[in-house]
Amino acid sequence: MEEHADEPMGMGTVLVRTAFLVDAVYADSVRDFDLTVPQAQLLCVLMARPYGMFELAKTLGLAKSSISGLVDRSAKRDLVRREADPGDGRAFRVALTAKGAQLAEEFHDATTRRVAELPLGLSEAERAVLVGLLAKVVTDNEVPVVFTDGECPSAGGS
Repeated sequence: MEEHADEPMGMGTVLVRTAFLVDAVYADSVRDFDLTVPQAQLLCVLMARPYGMFELAKTLGLAKSSISGLVDRSAKRDLVRREADPGDGRAFRVALTAKGAQLAEEFHDATTRRVAELPLGLSEAERAVLVGLLAKVVTDNEVPVVFTDGECPSAGGS
């Protein structure tokens, strides 16, 4: 066990250590589903709807060249497809394929379940308070919607 386990933690420490814990669970899920972290994030973002490349880059915090490579690699695995953007004939959107939608849903469900098990040592009331407080932190800091509680739309998105 840790040398200083009984010492109180400050806000920064507890949040960084919580992020480390969640990242470790997320990384295990990514490996179990044979994805990279960026691919998993891409699939989860696209669960809601197709996105344009600029919008994807902004949401995922990636450069245009990085998002292009990510989409290319994901398309080669038949996880996403490019489709015409109805609002701009020169642009395209990225959408999930049927295979990508199924994988996204399975990954999302498994990862959500694994992360939700982390605070099982808390009472139901404590978990509700934790959810409320963390939701406020996420909202106040305008964290991009890269993972939601929503269900995966039908295969291929719309």
